[in-house]
Amino acid sequence: MEREIQLTGIGGQGIQLAAKTLAYAAIEDGREALVFGQYGGYMRGGPTESTVVLAEGPVLSPPVLDEIWAAIAMHHGFWATVRDRLRPDGFVVVDTSVFRGDLGAGSCTVVELPASDMAGSLGNTMAGSMVALGAFAAATGIVSLASLITATGQVLPSYRAQHAKRNAEAVQLGYDFVKAPLVAAWPDRQEAVA
Repeated sequence: MEREIQLTGIGGQGIQLAAKTLAYAAIEDGREALVFGQYGGYMRGGPTESTVVLAEGPVLSPPVLDEIWAAIAMHHGFWATVRDRLRPDGFVVVDTSVFRGDLGAGSCTVVELPASDMAGSLGNTMAGSMVALGAFAAATGIVSLASLITATGQVLPSYRAQHAKRNAEAVQLGYDFVKAPLVAAWPDRQEAVA
């Protein structure tokens, strides 16, 4: 079984870091992962998205997908192309502090949270994508919380290692926001996700 997740937003929101963190956490949990990041030629404010494919065996999907199981939407800009790839039974986490307009996710299950504002409450305004990632993990069981916390330290280069603790706090905050699992990422596995 494979799970395809697309993270989308604008440059500067940490989309690529969140995608890499998710992939590392999945590997920590014993799964296979593929990450394919795309971003515009802007330093800040341009389109950024990353596709993550997780699998319980070798990943068979290509990095560019016609359809996806789930998405994390950090900004309304450039959302439409991601939305159009969602399967009808898909799942979306949306950052309501930034996202404007209609999500248009049809019959998908949606978790709305003010991820960027929540990150700001921690004094870490740049960690909104980590808050959303924590909520995504809690709602789906896609990866364990322990692996996600571990991954926050693994993905950073040495000159940014001081941010790992704050990113872990942001992940925990998002995880705690979701009170119960909503959609099972791995329905054949009945394991604890915490």
